[in-house]
Amino acid sequence: MKDRKIEREVSAGGVVFRRGEDGATRFLLIRDSYRHWGLPKGHLEEGETPAAAASRETFEETGLADLRLHGPIRIIDWHFRFRGRRIHKYCHFFLFESPAAEAVPQVDEGITACRWLPLEEALGTLSYDNARGVLKRAGEMARTLVAVGEGRSGPALAEASEAAPEGA
Repeated sequence: MKDRKIEREVSAGGVVFRRGEDGATRFLLIRDSYRHWGLPKGHLEEGETPAAAASRETFEETGLADLRLHGPIRIIDWHFRFRGRRIHKYCHFFLFESPAAEAVPQVDEGITACRWLPLEEALGTLSYDNARGVLKRAGEMARTLVAVGEGRSGPALAEASEAAPEGA
């Protein structure tokens, strides 16, 4: 019996967080047409970088346009079968921050719902084990950004400290 070749696929996705008026950080999950909760992701287009694909796919699946890229999180991989093909998939994940805009599930992209959740609740809601490690790492990164005043509140904090009188 002939051994079938394993095909390689590359995708990219985003973990999006935002800070509410209460200061709490929440993470965005999407529900696909199979009713599984996950993270926005999709295939790279010809000549597209993983970061550009992650941004595009996140926008296409959530409607969030004003995303700030904070950097790569990690690459995960898994094997699966699809229509008789054996596939080894690699997915690059990136951390994005969103303003207070609401995510809108893009039904034409197969997304049936979007939810902003605190980290622990998001970890418990995710349908995919390999995404939990990505989300945990994103939580650590977001916590660090918040602690050092980076992200959307960063420039306002910097301007406020520059405007403060010396010795204040």
